[in-house]
Amino acid sequence: MSVLIPPRTQDIGFTVKRLLPSRLQQRVGPFIFVDHMGPAHFAAGTAEGDVRQHPHIGLATVTYLFSGAMLHRDSLGVVQRIEPGAINLMTAGNGIVHSERLPSDIRANNTPVEGIQTWLALPTEIEDCDPSFVHYGAENIPSVNLPDMSVQVLIGKAFGVASPVKTASVTTYLDISLAAGAVYSPDFPQQELAIYVVWGNVSVNGDAVPEYHLAVLDENSSVTTDSGAQIMLLGGEPLAGERFILWNFVASSREKVRAAGERWTNGGFTMVPGETDWIPLPKA
Repeated sequence: MSVLIPPRTQDIGFTVKRLLPSRLQQRVGPFIFVDHMGPAHFAAGTAEGDVRQHPHIGLATVTYLFSGAMLHRDSLGVVQRIEPGAINLMTAGNGIVHSERLPSDIRANNTPVEGIQTWLALPTEIEDCDPSFVHYGAENIPSVNLPDMSVQVLIGKAFGVASPVKTASVTTYLDISLAAGAVYSPDFPQQELAIYVVWGNVSVNGDAVPEYHLAVLDENSSVTTDSGAQIMLLGGEPLAGERFILWNFVASSREKVRAAGERWTNGGFTMVPGETDWIPLPKA
């Protein structure tokens, strides 16, 4: 592996483990942001865990849960519950606002919430596209069962099947459960790739990758586990040009992310219908 990235703890209304962006590497293919949420429990009758409405530009968010549920609302008027195995793909483009909250039944039943949220940077030529949202139910996400592993093909093509999830650039995103003794050698020519270890004992070409770490792969990498593991394989073709990040904004120029911050502060974004609370732009 070329880079091993440890998690950083962040508070987004609850504690998450953040892998990208990192001072070691900003992105892998189009993936410019990777958060592992939970597992966490949230008390009934509270707003703990709710993420108030906030804006994005220049990216697409991908939400995928292992357990629990979340309720997405956005400035397009979309209201969508997401449950394990499904994909929420929200393309921000020139600007979208959304919130993510915990459904009341999840709180009442003390159900643990755990999942991965990622951002895909958009190609420069479409970073100012109109915003959109698409939900893909778990029943539409293809799976592959092999003797030593099972795979959910969340985005892209792998093991002879293709995900229905449409992205703006070539992207690979797999949820892989490895049996004890399994060996997996990713083969995606022209793509930058990394694995994230959700749990388990994992090595890449003989070098240990601890739980909750992101390992950026070299060509001809071999992933092994002695006792079983769950990993996320993520990556894709590298995007041309530099990307700048300011809070929840991604763009090909500093001027665009700064302008988006001013626009949010000055009330220039369309807000989520029926919601009044929002997250202010953090002070520099």
